Amino acid sequence: MIHRFEIGLADVDRGVYADLDLRVARHPSEDVPYLLTRVLAYALEYEPGLAFSKGLSESDEPAVWHRSDDGRVLLWLEVGAPAPDRLHRASKLAERVVVYCHRRPDLLQQKCQKEGVHKGERIRLVAVPGVLLDALGAQLDRNNRWDVSVHEGRTSVVCGNEVHEAVLASGPLIPATS
Repeated sequence: MIHRFEIGLADVDRGVYADLDLRVARHPSEDVPYLLTRVLAYALEYEPGLAFSKGLSESDEPAVWHRSDDGRVLLWLEVGAPAPDRLHRASKLAERVVVYCHRRPDLLQQKCQKEGVHKGERIRLVAVPGVLLDALGAQLDRNNRWDVSVHEGRTSVVCGNEVHEAVLASGPLIPATS
């Protein structure tokens, strides 16, 4: 199924303002929270050149990425709880790696710390609150209009006549040890 998302993005914290018109294919095995996390991650990390990959259909690609004209991976953006070896490989391949986790980011951190992910302290982990995804999921349609704003660390998504606000906690995948 294809979902359309028209997103007015105003990320005051990063100084990024854009109108996004996305057509997002939903893989049959993809649940609604994963789909919504993928779309939010795209919007919140938006930069010119960012693109959805083949995702679930291609195991060697992230959900979203930014590749340079010469093929270098500038941003590798994962969604969910990717395996530590996948993040290990991504951190060697990409200049920047970000994971948007919508279920139990603490378990992902524990697993990655135990298995020793390459440059895990440089991988940014963003926890997406389930309450935000539940509210957006209740309004999901084939055609969606969102206004997304980020100001002082607070994310707001206007969908229909409702405003959904959340703080998406962000930090290193593997905290630095002192």
